[in-house]
Amino acid sequence: MILGLSIAAPPGPMNALIANSSLKSPLHGTSVGAGAMTADFIFFLITFFIKGIIPKPVLIALYLIGGGYMLYLSYGVLKSTMVPTSKKGNYFIGLSVGITNPFQILWWLTVGIFMLTQFSLLIAPGFFLGISIWILTFPRLVNYLGYRYSKYIKIASFLVIFVFALFIIYSGLTQVF
Repeated sequence: MILGLSIAAPPGPMNALIANSSLKSPLHGTSVGAGAMTADFIFFLITFFIKGIIPKPVLIALYLIGGGYMLYLSYGVLKSTMVPTSKKGNYFIGLSVGITNPFQILWWLTVGIFMLTQFSLLIAPGFFLGISIWILTFPRLVNYLGYRYSKYIKIASFLVIFVFALFIIYSGLTQVF
């Protein structure tokens, strides 16, 4: 659940869309987030079905790439800002941005495969519960508080993503040696 929450929380294009829509109403922001979560679920299913056919050397490389990618994401979280650009947003915008987002695709092909391989299918309920909590609470917080507390969200997201990145890299390296 914490991983799902931390991966949904960092500032980025999707949360900017959610925040923008949330300024109109929390329901608009949640709708965009639900679209993005649907894209994650589609990628989850694809990843679940292809993870078993990936050879071990490729899997190790994906772990190392995924760990490096998560380190990059954790750094990006600290440097990013959430600036509203539009007042429009709905489910299909969230879905289309999520399904075409190269970062989301790369995340599922690297970290998603690791997550399913290491923790099995049992991680899915908690993971998607974390995302659900985020897409239900974040729009309300943005609508109510504005952007005053975004730095605390960034710090917490950075820490979880950074630690998980180190765990992925460690797991990949232990399979090599």
